[in-house]
Amino acid sequence: MKKRNNYMSSVNVGIKGQIVIPKEVRDMFDIKPGDDLILMADAKRGIAIQKASILNGIAEAIFAGKGKDVLPNENPDGLHHFADKIKKELKDKSSE
Repeated sequence: MKKRNNYMSSVNVGIKGQIVIPKEVRDMFDIKPGDDLILMADAKRGIAIQKASILNGIAEAIFAGKGKDVLPNENPDGLHHFADKIKKELKDKSSE
């Protein structure tokens, strides 16, 4: 079966603020039960959700001086701030 490259759907927010990620999207991004996801929100840019393992890899690349390779359109100061926030979030998550 060929994986889809894009998907669009509406989701409902439950009474506890929860949403269900549609199966098609879980399959597209290989999201499995128990995976850690990071939710990022910016009042101007919107909301993004990504697997923690992917963001950890990006943070490691930034700290290794390869930030422009993974996010070429961002300024270097912003990249380090982004990487610091990812690492802090992952550390806080692991200490829960």
